[in-house]
Amino acid sequence: MNEQSMLKRNLAIMWFSNFFIGGSLTMVMPFISLYIESFGTFSEEYVQRWAGITFAATFVTAFLFSPILGRLGDKYGRKKILIFLGLGMSLSLFLMGMVTTVWQLLLLRLFMGFFAGSIPVTQAFISTQTPKEMAGKVLGTLQTGNITGTLLGPLIGGFLADSIGYADTFKGTSSIILISVLLITMVKEFRVDMKRGKKANYSRLDVVQLILRNPTLTTVLLISMFIQIALFSIQPILALFVSEIHGPENLAFFSGLAFSAAGFGNLMMARKWGELADKKGYIKILILLLLAGGILYIPGMFVQEVWQLVLIRFGLGITIGGIIPVRMAFIRQEAPVAIQGEVLGYNQSLRFLGNIIGPVLGGVLAGSYGFPSVFLVTSILLLLSGFALLAVTRRIRYIPTRMHIKETGGASPSLRFFHIDVVYRLPGRVKCPNTYHLVPSKK
Repeated sequence: MNEQSMLKRNLAIMWFSNFFIGGSLTMVMPFISLYIESFGTFSEEYVQRWAGITFAATFVTAFLFSPILGRLGDKYGRKKILIFLGLGMSLSLFLMGMVTTVWQLLLLRLFMGFFAGSIPVTQAFISTQTPKEMAGKVLGTLQTGNITGTLLGPLIGGFLADSIGYADTFKGTSSIILISVLLITMVKEFRVDMKRGKKANYSRLDVVQLILRNPTLTTVLLISMFIQIALFSIQPILALFVSEIHGPENLAFFSGLAFSAAGFGNLMMARKWGELADKKGYIKILILLLLAGGILYIPGMFVQEVWQLVLIRFGLGITIGGIIPVRMAFIRQEAPVAIQGEVLGYNQSLRFLGNIIGPVLGGVLAGSYGFPSVFLVTSILLLLSGFALLAVTRRIRYIPTRMHIKETGGASPSLRFFHIDVVYRLPGRVKCPNTYHLVPSKK
């Protein structure tokens, strides 16, 4: 079997694995606040606060261990890491179905953080097997697996929670994760650069220098954190918001419907945004999506009915749907193959940091100022992210249509940094943002 055939086979397997993982995780997210309520009689403010804290707990440990797992994947193989992560996550979810206090749930959410991040690892797994010229298309296809699972998960989870209860839904989710682990055992691991020589040695300082010397890449990585803050500020308390505007009848189902609405919009437009970004430029499309998402979230402050919330979530899914694949394609384009896993690890770590801050911020805002304040802050964060990226691109100087290459040196004697002004065409002029490529030096 040649590399092209193996890539297609691995992509199909990873698509279904992402489908099961994405679906299983979102099955429990819409009713985590309702699960806490079932532990006893608590005030609404108490439930809102602890829903945010327990939801964020997973991402605290994930933030700390994500770069370490990335390096282990580079050294020992991502397939082994994915199997390890899947088994740990399955065990964590199974035990969550047996807890009786919020403290037990919090500890298990922290424990699950050690094994979080399976989907980003699958993206890195496929990315290293994909030629750069078709990375956007392949990563976009892989993303639809996660989107589809995320889309159906809340609906299935809401139905199961109303039918069999919250605890058994956690246990069922654990079984689904095991199915994804079995699928992962069937993939073949290889890299497109295996026949082009051994990977150069590099230090963490080399990678950090590469990122910091590229202002656009640095900004995109930081924006990853702000996007996650905006998205995760509302998700843990979404069920409580639905309860406030709709009432207790079929609450888990309607919470799942509101949660899934963003997935429908995401599924519709993710691939199309990726194709458009390939033609128009990744940064342009990222700016457009961030600004549009910020504007669309403003009406959330005035929601009075569930259908209004569903409509707003659907619109957000349309705009935000392209951000993940477009951002991944941009990082894939900017980062050399030799350090791609490391750069993606830092990106994922910043995303987890946003996942930590977002739920806590949302819970505090909702408890102190009401649900409309969460929508306002979310809108502001998305708008600020878009304008920040726009400001960085406008600060970059304009030069004639040519490429300048300058060796600037590196932290490691086995590596050299080359400062390259890459030409981007804009209407009526040429824009040249700085990118940096890390290559092995000749002995």
